[in-house]
Amino acid sequence: MLHIYRQISGLRRIRPVVIAQKRENPDRFPFPKIDIVPKPATHFLRRFWYRQVCNKPWQISSGELRRLIGVLEREQAQLLHIFFGHIAVHLLPLVQTHLRPTVVSFHGADVLVDMDKPAYRKATKEMLNAVTRVFVRSASLQRAVVELGCDERKIDLVRTGIPLQEFPFRGREFPMNGEWHFLQASRLVQKKGIATTLHAFTHFLENYPRATLTIAGEGPMLAELKELTRKLKIADRVMLPGFVAPEKLREIYYGSHIFLHPSETGSDGNQEGIPNSMLEAMATGLPVFATEHGGIPEAIENGVSGILVPERDHEALSEALRRSVEDPNLLARLARNGADTVAKKFDQQNQIRRLEEIYLGMLGKFG
Repeated sequence: MLHIYRQISGLRRIRPVVIAQKRENPDRFPFPKIDIVPKPATHFLRRFWYRQVCNKPWQISSGELRRLIGVLEREQAQLLHIFFGHIAVHLLPLVQTHLRPTVVSFHGADVLVDMDKPAYRKATKEMLNAVTRVFVRSASLQRAVVELGCDERKIDLVRTGIPLQEFPFRGREFPMNGEWHFLQASRLVQKKGIATTLHAFTHFLENYPRATLTIAGEGPMLAELKELTRKLKIADRVMLPGFVAPEKLREIYYGSHIFLHPSETGSDGNQEGIPNSMLEAMATGLPVFATEHGGIPEAIENGVSGILVPERDHEALSEALRRSVEDPNLLARLARNGADTVAKKFDQQNQIRRLEEIYLGMLGKFG
C-alpha cells in the first residue's frame, strides 16, 4: 500500500527490514531487500479450520513462527512493527515469543471488522495487551482502539504523511460553461461511498449536463458500479478507468475542479481513517466534498477547508455541490485552506520525523 511504502522508504535514522509473504509490483514499490516468508502449503486448510470450524481468527503455525524468528535474529532486529491490527492477531505467537519492543499500527478496516464476534474481540484484546505500542492514523481510530480494551497510554497518533513536493498547490480556474470535472480516487469498495457519489452526480447533471465524473481505482464493485451508471443513465458522463498510476493520477487531480469522497461505514463495520487520496487532492488545491465519517473531520473543517455532509445522503451532497459551484470564491477559499491544512498536519517529513523519534525512544536511543 502506497502510504505504508512512503512511510518505510522515508525513514532515515532507522534501517528498516521488510518481511512479507510475497512481493508484488516491484517497479511501483522498489526496495533494496525484502525477506519473503511465504504462506505454507497448509495455510488454506489452517485458515478454514480456525475461521469456519473454531470461529476464531487464525494464527501462524509453529513452522512460520520459526522462520520469522530466524529472519529477525539474522537481521538483528531491535524493534518489530506490524502493520494492521488483524495481521498482528494472526502474528500473536510471534508477538508473545519475540522479546524486543513491538508496535502494531491500525489504519481503518482493521479496527472494527469482525469485532462483533467474541472470539475475534478477545484475540484482539490479547494482542493489544501483548504489544509495546499502538499507532493509529486518526483520533477516531484511537477512540475505537480504546473501546477494544487498549490502554490509552500505549497509543500514539501517527498520521499519514503526504509528500508535499509531489503535490504542489495550484489554483483552479473554475468553468463558466458548465463543464465541471469531478474526481473520486479510491478502492471500489462499499466504505468509499461511490454509490452516493453516482446518485449525487446524477442530480448535479440536471443543472449541469456537460459535467463529467472520473472514479479512479479498482476493486470488487467495478461491475456493480458500471451497472449503476447504466441504470442512472449517466454512463456517458462517468469514466471508470480502473487502476491509475500515481503520475497519471496527479495529472487528473490538476485537471479536475472538485474532489468527492463521501465515505460511509460498511455493512461489516469497515471504516476510514483519513483517506490518502483525499489528502493528496487537498494538497493540490482541489476543493473536497466528503462526509462526517471516521477521521475525515480531523482533516476537513466543514465550510472552511472542505464541505462535509452526512453519510449516505446523496441529496445533501448534490445540494452542497450545486450551491458551491455558484460561488467560485467559496471554492477558492476551500482549496487554499485545505492545502494549508495538509501542509500543517500531514506533511510526510514531519510525520516520519515523529515516527523515528518514537522508535528511538522505545529503544532508549533518543536524545
